[in-house]
Amino acid sequence: MGAGTRRQQFRYAVGLIAVLAILAPARASDIDAEPIHYAKAQPDNAVERLRDGLRNGQAKLDFDGDHGYLRSLLRALGVPESSQTLVFSKTSLQRHRIGPKTPRALYFNDDVYVGFCLRGDVLEVSAADPNLGTVFYTLDQHPGTPKFTRQTDSCLICHGSSATQGFPGHLLRSLKADSDGVPILSAGSHRTDHTSPFHERWGGWYVTGTSGQQLHMGNQFVRDKRGSAELDLAAGSNVTDLSDRFTVGLYPTPHSDIVALMVLEHQTEAHNRITRANFQTRIALRDAAELNKALGKPAEHQWDSTAGRIKSACEPLVKYLLMSGETALTEPVHGTSAFAREFAAKGPRDQRGRSLYEMDLEKRLFKYPCSFLIHSAAFDGLPAQAKEYVYRRFWEVLTGVDTGPDFAHLTPDDRRAILEILSEIKHGLPAYWHLAP
Repeated sequence: MGAGTRRQQFRYAVGLIAVLAILAPARASDIDAEPIHYAKAQPDNAVERLRDGLRNGQAKLDFDGDHGYLRSLLRALGVPESSQTLVFSKTSLQRHRIGPKTPRALYFNDDVYVGFCLRGDVLEVSAADPNLGTVFYTLDQHPGTPKFTRQTDSCLICHGSSATQGFPGHLLRSLKADSDGVPILSAGSHRTDHTSPFHERWGGWYVTGTSGQQLHMGNQFVRDKRGSAELDLAAGSNVTDLSDRFTVGLYPTPHSDIVALMVLEHQTEAHNRITRANFQTRIALRDAAELNKALGKPAEHQWDSTAGRIKSACEPLVKYLLMSGETALTEPVHGTSAFAREFAAKGPRDQRGRSLYEMDLEKRLFKYPCSFLIHSAAFDGLPAQAKEYVYRRFWEVLTGVDTGPDFAHLTPDDRRAILEILSEIKHGLPAYWHLAP
């Protein structure tokens, strides 16, 4: 090998090292490149399985004049109607169909989200995919042969932007909207998840349920187009009946349940963090493989920089799944639908009958402060190195090795209960999980 060639390889390797040392989280453009191939890779999720069933005649969707394919689709995907939440701000694809008199309805289960607009042209559907993160679809709302179309461009304008750190994900916002439902962006907006202060939640949404003195932004619009007028949080909170605001009979249920909203906002951000951990880990491993090849290292050689990148990708997921930063409830929260009861009945249980789906709703969202999405196909689809990191950190936290401030909300009883539940019912745990701590 000539000296010039060796110098070129050396410069290439040094350049790669420099990139790895300063590499920021992947940009949106990275998701269509190796190793993700977001737009071209074949999805594998609940919607794709339904599409296959429709093609081979093993599944069927029925159309009705009121809601199109909505109710049939929810049944086919196992999405409960009790999960209905209603948003009246014009912040989605069919914005011309949305307003305070015609809110957009959202439905969800652990893996799928469905959006419905009255007289809409399409149903908007997204699915958590173990390899591709959030995958977006539309289903034409016309009688005949139901047809799903995968959306890889238009949805990502918002759902793959800086608001989701460049990765395909969900975006729940709370903002002021005027009497037509037009968002007043100059007045600011809030991303909403389980860490959000109650008084910043659900602007532009309808909310049914009671929360005592924990006031929120729901159920109100502002008449001042500049958004300078303050919302009367007391007037919009503790609303249990929406029939004086729009024709609730046009929707499958009359509710926009506060408990469903709380689970929805927790779940969407959890899915986002699972996707980021997945993509960032895979990209870090790809870069490490290229560096090993350039430097003539064994394929299994591990770089400290790669371990650091996996930590950066996965530690935010660890914290979120263990409900770090959750806004504590100061009074009980009660919904108006069957959602809380149906949700709590789901999921695997240990021999003592305990489940991560059980709800508290007096001091916090869940009885056991660990996200149920650790049971999901999206979580199980994480690269092995990412799961190894998450499991190790869970073990450290739950056995009391890590008692740092991020996990101070977990009492010894909380840690013990979560450890026991997961040790018994979570498949694929490392062997050390089954040893006495």
